[in-house]
Amino acid sequence: MANIKSAPSQEFVSIKEIRDGVIILKDGSMRMILMASSLNFALKSADEQEATISQYQNFLNSLDFHVQFYIQSRGLNIETYLEALRKKEREQTDELLKIQTKEYIDFIRDFVASTKIVNKTFYIVIPYSSTIFEKKNNPFSAFLDKILSSGKKTPAISQNDFEKEKNQLLQRADTVTQGLARAGIRTVPLNTEELIELFYGLYNPEEEERTSIPKQEYATI
Repeated sequence: MANIKSAPSQEFVSIKEIRDGVIILKDGSMRMILMASSLNFALKSADEQEATISQYQNFLNSLDFHVQFYIQSRGLNIETYLEALRKKEREQTDELLKIQTKEYIDFIRDFVASTKIVNKTFYIVIPYSSTIFEKKNNPFSAFLDKILSSGKKTPAISQNDFEKEKNQLLQRADTVTQGLARAGIRTVPLNTEELIELFYGLYNPEEEERTSIPKQEYATI
């Protein structure tokens, strides 16, 4: 039986590199990701809700490019918090406080386990692709180009071209930031380390839940 060589996993990932907070895809197009704050729509008055909807509608109508909204839902992991409480419990010299701390730890652990609290994070993906790097819109042409370029590496983007493309991307990001700010939503761009952490979690969800990965603190929104 002939040996079947498995394709490396990198071939299934469309990301070529992450440079200076910008994702460069294998087709040469770029992406920037903003992390967005949330708002409690249900607690707003009717007038506030109407104003928020109106501002959000105006924001969408003002865009002349596509954006993607991504919501990441993960089970809340409180092990780090519980371990800090256990440390406090061991350090307690008062027996009553030690008992109360243990009861609080048990309560928090059981409450989170029973209610299945989910942590949600909101992201906005902003694309940019200049005519230099854009592929043809014809699906057959794109398919043929993929076959002909099989095994060939995409030419690296020069720093000069990268800066030009990045400036265009930043302008789009600024448009999104200002538009959402009018609706009461704040945004912050992810830097290179934060993007690596985000995609590591996306491609390794089980490992991220199982192990303690060093976390890069996201900028405060």
